[in-house]
Amino acid sequence: MRCGRCGTVNPAEARFCMACGAPLRRGRRIWPLVLMLGALGGLILGMGLLASLLMGLGPRSAYGVAFSPDGRLVAAGDGDRPVISWGAVILWDVETGRRVRTLIGHTDRVLSVAFSPDGQLLASGSADDTAILWDAKTGRRVRTLKGHTDDVNSVAFSPDGRLLASGSWDGTMILWDVQTGGRVRTIEMKEIVLGVAFSPNGQVLASLPWDERMFLWDVETGRLRRTLGPPTPTPPPPGWAIQGRAIYKPSAFGAAFSPDGRLLALWSGDNAVILWDVETGRRVRALEGHTGPVRSVAFSPDGRLLASGSEDSTVILWDVQTGKQVRTLRGHTDDVWSVAFSPDGRLLASSGSADGTVILWDVQTGKQVRTLK
Repeated sequence: MRCGRCGTVNPAEARFCMACGAPLRRGRRIWPLVLMLGALGGLILGMGLLASLLMGLGPRSAYGVAFSPDGRLVAAGDGDRPVISWGAVILWDVETGRRVRTLIGHTDRVLSVAFSPDGQLLASGSADDTAILWDAKTGRRVRTLKGHTDDVNSVAFSPDGRLLASGSWDGTMILWDVQTGGRVRTIEMKEIVLGVAFSPNGQVLASLPWDERMFLWDVETGRLRRTLGPPTPTPPPPGWAIQGRAIYKPSAFGAAFSPDGRLLALWSGDNAVILWDVETGRRVRALEGHTGPVRSVAFSPDGRLLASGSEDSTVILWDVQTGKQVRTLRGHTDDVWSVAFSPDGRLLASSGSADGTVILWDVQTGKQVRTLK
């Protein structure tokens, strides 16, 4: 055993150095083992923390929200997690509020989610410029769709489930073959695409730029059928882009067809929701009541109600026939980025941005049923 003071090598059984008489510290040999065990413990602790963040915490920022076709699951896009740098898709059980699964695969915020009509697949669009198709039952990633060069703000399945439309900040929409993942068609809108929606018959694809216009495209040919709203575009607000470089990127703004396909609802620049007649292109009415920009809209399955989520932190339920407010739902503490009705129309889900929550509401009473985190 080597003396720590003079360096003399002493017999293993010696308690004091034969040269200088200093006590010999036998415990020093265990320090490498202690350090190794400490490092291993830290690794295990870190893995446990990571797992708890993935499975135990709710979304820090909740973006898109969607019900599964059978109404049993709610999916929401997650982004800006603390510690973790990627976005995720979170699935909850509607009945119990229990988190069923967290889908990890994107490398940035998840901005939009959509279930396929048969409920077998879940699509997500992300700020990592991709869309991902997931197996909704197992959580397995089926394929990653690459083709955009900027944030994928919105995704939507065609009514027959054969196509997926994705709209991007890069000014394009891409129609994808769901079965093969191949690109069917790219539509150059040459403006920011904040939202996409298929008509109920699947023949028309609506795309929403930043302002209160709406473009209606023929799905079969990719040609523009009609433009709703002002004939000329309005320049983006100050700060959205400087010399072509975006410095502020709002996520998807919603547009929705009524179940019968006759009406189209979309946001406007003055905090209202505009209803358009799809066949004539006529503006039917403006629904005014929010005090901030409208982020998302959704029709109830029977078409009688319209829900709108706003940056004023509220959700408003409207009577589509009269345009009157039915009730205002208050519970979020930040922008409401997405709204969706359950397939039976009894529940409404709303996702808040910075408050990181998804709230389930009773449509009939306006009461909160459950908060998902």
